Amino acid sequence: MAKWTAFPHLGEFQYDAAALRRNWSRLHAGDAEPLPTDPAALDAWVFFHNGEFFQAMEAGLKAGPSGLTAANKAACIYANYLEKKEKTRLDLFLEAAQRAEAQAAAEPSNPNAWYWQAYALGRYSQGISVAKALAQGLGSKVKDALEHAIALQPRHADAHIALGAFHAEVIDKVGTLIGGMTYGAKKEAGLKMFQQALAIHPNSPIALIEYANGLVMLEGDKRMKEATRLYEQAAALAPADAMERLDVELARAELAE
Repeated sequence: MAKWTAFPHLGEFQYDAAALRRNWSRLHAGDAEPLPTDPAALDAWVFFHNGEFFQAMEAGLKAGPSGLTAANKAACIYANYLEKKEKTRLDLFLEAAQRAEAQAAAEPSNPNAWYWQAYALGRYSQGISVAKALAQGLGSKVKDALEHAIALQPRHADAHIALGAFHAEVIDKVGTLIGGMTYGAKKEAGLKMFQQALAIHPNSPIALIEYANGLVMLEGDKRMKEATRLYEQAAALAPADAMERLDVELARAELAE
């Protein structure tokens, strides 16, 4: 496997297993992942929250079924924020989607098996173009998996964010009429999903960022002022781990442009 780009702030977060247990509910307010009982899976999460994404993926895969969610999250977050080669990014998303699909088949009541399948396919779709992905039938697969995750865990803030983004992106690309009739995408549903995500996890930088993007996609430039305010909120947050650090940086970079 090609060498992964290092998280640029290694050492900023220094969780160990004990600190992770103490901070688990805050760190997993977005994905509602239960605290693992398997020490090997917990070790994978330690690597993840400290920004050692490759080690997190390796440790998660080595841990077996209990570490699969950590492995998939590490691969997806790394691919989304740090991988520079487009082909490698897309390959990582496809591999994670395939692992998560198999995980959902083996553990159908695991919301994060459904969520990471949807996230990986969604990011892959953005990489190949949303229009092309919709033509390949990936849109309905993403939507179904996210709805499944939310049905299993109604407090899955990240699934609400992703489903809001799905409605916004589809409408932005194909319009309200085709988006609604062909893909079940609706403006009101998208806005509601973002609002629910922030009600569950108000300190989520990615929820604020995606809500800002969704507002502009769904309602145009008239919401630009509000979108900027949401970006400013995200940029001002104190990140709790490496992933949030990348989200906060994304908000700051967008504001600086």
